[in-house]
Amino acid sequence: MRDMYESAPTMEETTLRDAMSLFATGVTVLTVGGEHAHGMTANAFTSVSLDPPLVLACIAHSAVMHDAIANTKRFGVSIMGADQRDTAKYFADKRRPLGPEQFDAVDWIEGPHSGAPLLNGSLAWLECELVQFYDGGDHTIFVGQVLRSSRGADASALLFYGSSFHQV
Repeated sequence: MRDMYESAPTMEETTLRDAMSLFATGVTVLTVGGEHAHGMTANAFTSVSLDPPLVLACIAHSAVMHDAIANTKRFGVSIMGADQRDTAKYFADKRRPLGPEQFDAVDWIEGPHSGAPLLNGSLAWLECELVQFYDGGDHTIFVGQVLRSSRGADASALLFYGSSFHQV
């Protein structure tokens, strides 16, 4: 029997960022309304539990969204469709306006449970209340209980893979 390391493929040392760029993820825009209004494209997002309904988002300590969620304690999640690549890029661009003005460039409705902007044309929307947060190195892991979820029309999803957007 061959040693598993003898037949292992050649492995190239890389950074964690480079390695994780090969993990395909969905694309979301996290939003907070009110006095701390802000939006941010995020792919470090996932469901945690169905009962109770929980999701998590990992947000850098240095991100404006970090303090916005920490202060507001409620947030919205818009799951991006393939035709929303420009919207995802917009909310990833640090040169966009801050505050409520950043939402002037997109169509949205106010979430009735969170007060967060929910982006029109998305595949699905969640409204969440912050229930836990954990230190995760240079990020905080925010856990939100889903207060309401809804879905739009079936369409292709926007994915992030290899440091660029794709659709499926």
